[in-house]
Amino acid sequence: MSGRIPREFIDDLLVRVDIVDLIDSHVPLKKTGNNFVARCPFHAEKTPSFSVNRKKQFFHCFGCGASGNAISFLMEFSHLDFVEAVEDLAAFVGIDVPRESVEYQSSKQKKEDSSELYALMEQVAGFYVERLRSGVEGKIAAEYLKNRGVGGASASDFMLGYAPDEWQALTARFDSKLLLEAGLVVIKEGGQIYDRFRGRIMFPIRDRRARIIGFGGRVLDNSLPKYLNSPETSLFHKSREVYGLYELLAKNAKPQRILIVEGYMDVIALAQYGIHYAVATLGTAASQAHLDLLFRFCSELVFCFDGDKAGREAAWRAMEPAFSSLKDGRQIRIMLLPPNHDPDSLVREEDVDGFVGRVQAAETLSDYFFGHFSNELNLSEIEGRAQLVSKARPYLEKLPESIFREMMFARLKELSGWANLDVFENAATLASNQGLKQVRKADRNLSQDGNRLSSARVAVALLVQNPRLAELVEQREIDWNGLDFPGAGLFRSILQTIADKNPVNAAVLVECYRDAAEEKSIKALALLDSQVSDDKIDAVFCDSLDRLLNQARESALTRLLNKGKTNGLDAQEKELLRKMLATKIMVPSSRNL
Repeated sequence: MSGRIPREFIDDLLVRVDIVDLIDSHVPLKKTGNNFVARCPFHAEKTPSFSVNRKKQFFHCFGCGASGNAISFLMEFSHLDFVEAVEDLAAFVGIDVPRESVEYQSSKQKKEDSSELYALMEQVAGFYVERLRSGVEGKIAAEYLKNRGVGGASASDFMLGYAPDEWQALTARFDSKLLLEAGLVVIKEGGQIYDRFRGRIMFPIRDRRARIIGFGGRVLDNSLPKYLNSPETSLFHKSREVYGLYELLAKNAKPQRILIVEGYMDVIALAQYGIHYAVATLGTAASQAHLDLLFRFCSELVFCFDGDKAGREAAWRAMEPAFSSLKDGRQIRIMLLPPNHDPDSLVREEDVDGFVGRVQAAETLSDYFFGHFSNELNLSEIEGRAQLVSKARPYLEKLPESIFREMMFARLKELSGWANLDVFENAATLASNQGLKQVRKADRNLSQDGNRLSSARVAVALLVQNPRLAELVEQREIDWNGLDFPGAGLFRSILQTIADKNPVNAAVLVECYRDAAEEKSIKALALLDSQVSDDKIDAVFCDSLDRLLNQARESALTRLLNKGKTNGLDAQEKELLRKMLATKIMVPSSRNL
């Protein structure tokens, strides 16, 4: 594997990129005052609420709440993970992404090899498409697709092709070494190379960036194996990819739900009928990686399984990854089809409205889960209820800390009648809740004081938006010992981060807090409009900081004086009080600070 991307490169990249230029290349922006606006690309709206600020290098939607820097925009807009977004951002400004590794040169070589493999896959897919449209075999394959109801538009959308029934159709045209690395050929014991896919309808598997990473092939008759997929390669990992996701997102970047079916032809058949939100796992059971991937694009997943015994077993196998993937705001439903039907046959029999009606009425995960046990166990007996707890508990404990988890345990408690079920709630729940309370408390501490922003909020917001202001704090050589004020912990954290990372602007500073507990608060401060003109930022910051420090010192002095009158002070506290009195800090006056 290649090494990590250096933090210095990411920071420099965010400085090089103008977020307005980046977003405008994806969503046309219109200048309004100091900001640029557009209709939000992340939710449907009639009037623009999506704002981009060039100075802060930050975007924010006042409708759906989406916000962040250039990397965050690409992650959300193009459905990329962090590394992919950095790579795309680097490509936008025309520079290469370095790696922290002693094997940098080999990593660079691997990247070049990957580019060659992607190019090869594209060329092979084109070859398969060409063979579907020509020759006797191609006509037979095309007739097969036509009989299955696949029209020309769908064949084009999904880049369907045909692998001729020849042993060396590919090796005669492409580099054998690359074909082997791509998993498109197989080596016999004697060293002879032959094509992996022969005499099959070919289904290119594309990643979210439209790159072909593998193939699936289906025979035209009943010979086995009916379906054959590419093996694991440097490009293709079937446990992390699904078929049809690229095509789905091309039709709708923000689908309301995603339907998970079992086969390639199911995906294509549903698309033929205008149901463009289906994907298929690649010959494997749905994994947590699959579900986490799909939950990036919508909050509701519907498993669609055949109604036979194999389908019911497949539905139950999906429970383990399903429970591990559920968080608040996510939903999974289970849709079991009538006997002797798959999605392809059912949508033809019931038409679109009937099929969509079944999707919308699919059973919730909670009802399906507890219904499964109710059908299997006799809950009128103590033994049955004991088995219910024993079998259901391991699944529920996989649920992330959430309201849904608490409600599922409450339902299990109700069905089992066991009052002591509360003991299953572990310390993680309490720790998680305590952590949330601390974050929310920090947010409240930095809230507005009436209609006027507090000194703490102004000072911290200006510091986040202008990291260079940390130099003014250093010049004061502040003794933080004994000083406390609302938001003090966050303020000092920001100062330490600026000292350690030296961020040039707000976008870089916010990136330092990605996935940290303080990220939400930092983003809110970056977005805050303090209504301070550029030429007055330093003066307003210094004034707010002075007010804040005076308030903190007066509070500390009062606290020490009161304690000295009642409980007495230890040696360290006496020394702190002496220093404060030496600076002639008075007891808090009635002046409104």
